[in-house]
Amino acid sequence: MFKHLLGLRDVGREEILTVLDTARGMKEVLGRRIKKVPTLRGRIVVLLFFEPSTRTRVSFELAAKALSADTVSITAAASSVAKGESLRDTVRTLTAMGADMLVIRHPASGAAEAAARATTAAVINAGDGTHEHPTQALLDLFTMREAKGRLEGLTVTIVGDIRHSRVARSNVWALRAVGAEVRLAGPATLLPPEAAALGIPCYTTLEQALEGADVVMALRLQLERMRANYLPSLREYTRLYCITRERLRLAKPDVLLMHPGPVNRGVELAPDLVENAPSVIEEQVTNGVAVRMALLYLMLGGE
Repeated sequence: MFKHLLGLRDVGREEILTVLDTARGMKEVLGRRIKKVPTLRGRIVVLLFFEPSTRTRVSFELAAKALSADTVSITAAASSVAKGESLRDTVRTLTAMGADMLVIRHPASGAAEAAARATTAAVINAGDGTHEHPTQALLDLFTMREAKGRLEGLTVTIVGDIRHSRVARSNVWALRAVGAEVRLAGPATLLPPEAAALGIPCYTTLEQALEGADVVMALRLQLERMRANYLPSLREYTRLYCITRERLRLAKPDVLLMHPGPVNRGVELAPDLVENAPSVIEEQVTNGVAVRMALLYLMLGGE
């Protein structure tokens, strides 16, 4: 297993499937009355989050605690970063204190890789800028395989702000590695320019992209990352790209509806779809803990 998990672009099919297979056993642990095993007792996992997070941060903390590891959570505002300390110096300080793993979320693309170069500890990228969010993609694949029984041959349509989405990038690399077909849909201004060179079908008409899809994944509009006028208005985006039950009928009858969260109800998804079939959004959250347990176990040499 890899020393660091910084992205999925260069991770192969067998490594991805190993994580997913291991997560299946971890989900069984989470179903017990006492959700704890002594596997990583004595290990220290530091959660270093420079951006707000609920799902990723809490699921990593729960995953580490379920494996009996000790956890420390650090935010930029409550650390020496607020005094001007560099990422490198922060990472080296935490390493000197005995951290076995650093889980890092950072607004700058490439921050996780920079951290990995500065430490002997294992590093997991929990989202860096608009680069990648590998653990989200792995939990998405786990959710798809659990529901569909396979990944190879699935048609997955990803809709929304793909240009700024690290989730989309990680999902594209992972899905292609396991033999799924990926489609991207959204306004032309929010589609990544490199998609055509990679041979990924891109659609500016939502209905075309939804036709015959096995899985539909909506993405949040990342307005905080937009430095230009990518959209005429939020109302116009909603009119053209909000996924409704009527539009979803163009996909396969047993389609899965996914979203990495948080959801802007009525913008990316019609409110009645968020918590009702075919949505598996809450299953994604549950599976996130199991997948992150699997990664901690595999990367920290659990027995």
